[in-house]
Amino acid sequence: MQNLVSHQRLFKGTANNPFLAPRGVFIKNDALFVADTGQNRVFIWKKIPHTPYQEPDVVLGQILQTDTGRNANGLVSASTLQYPSGLWSDGKRLIIADAWNHRVLIWNELPTHTGQPADVVIGQPDFESNQPNINGVNTPPTSQSLYWCYGVCSDGKSLWIADTGNRRVLFFNEIPTKSFSPADKVIGQTNFLERDYNPQNAVWAYSVKIGENGQLAITDTQYYRVLLWHHWESAFSKPADVIIGQSDFSQNGQNQYGLFPKANTLNWCYDACFYKNGVFVADTGNSRILWFQDFPPINNVSANSLIGQKDFSTGSENLETVLTTENTIYWAFSISVENNLLAIADTGNHRIVLVDLSI
Repeated sequence: MQNLVSHQRLFKGTANNPFLAPRGVFIKNDALFVADTGQNRVFIWKKIPHTPYQEPDVVLGQILQTDTGRNANGLVSASTLQYPSGLWSDGKRLIIADAWNHRVLIWNELPTHTGQPADVVIGQPDFESNQPNINGVNTPPTSQSLYWCYGVCSDGKSLWIADTGNRRVLFFNEIPTKSFSPADKVIGQTNFLERDYNPQNAVWAYSVKIGENGQLAITDTQYYRVLLWHHWESAFSKPADVIIGQSDFSQNGQNQYGLFPKANTLNWCYDACFYKNGVFVADTGNSRILWFQDFPPINNVSANSLIGQKDFSTGSENLETVLTTENTIYWAFSISVENNLLAIADTGNHRIVLVDLSI
């Protein structure tokens, strides 16, 4: 099995108030973005830190850098966050999945100061609203509503939102510049008003990612699988081309009903990202990152290598770590890769792992 890691380092945030269960990480142009989900903040470092602790350049979601309350211990606004999760940036703009406010926030320019309000809100009629599907949990979805949106992704032109609670992915032809903009298309449902439970579609679409060549990955957490399309445009009209983690669309076994993981199984997977010709998968429940060096040709292929465990049959978090957890991960929720650097939101260990890849 190939060793994927040439070097890795650990980053824990600020020394006086370190991360608490960060669930989102993104790297772009040597900048680091972290959704410190447990403390309702998003941090921005203009340069990726090279020490275990470093003060951020910008903190979003709170008035003061060290504050941590949901919606800044007050009412929802353009400046607050509640359980931020997915992140995306092109180095000029920033998009945050503000999951428990059931909205996506967009900054038209990269924020420059702590507590800076967002410019655009998607999923709510205004910045002061935060009910699921606008009018509550029993309200059907629309092209303008969101319910537990955990993931966001863009190719720099279009926008994809993992509208998790509505069992769908929303697609916008262009990144919205006006609040409450409707989506143009939907993946996983026949129309905007449905949220049916169909195993051929993503049952719990937690993450959505786009590859450089148009590949699409939807991480379907509740069915312990990742759905892959060779090109995102086909996802509007047909089921996934390939499944990672299950043999067919009807299967939904945790580690395929096994007591221990294998190279082809998943357990509460929460993210994936494309790299070179292959794909990384955050196999969260097995506390490991799987590497598939090529786009899988068929369902249920085995991974080529992994990070976080000594072998494919081990799935315990922080195994054999009486003295240290330096070389392990514990429930990684998010991954991001640029050039040869992989960033892992090592959620259970309350840190970010930065891995220099050897592939």
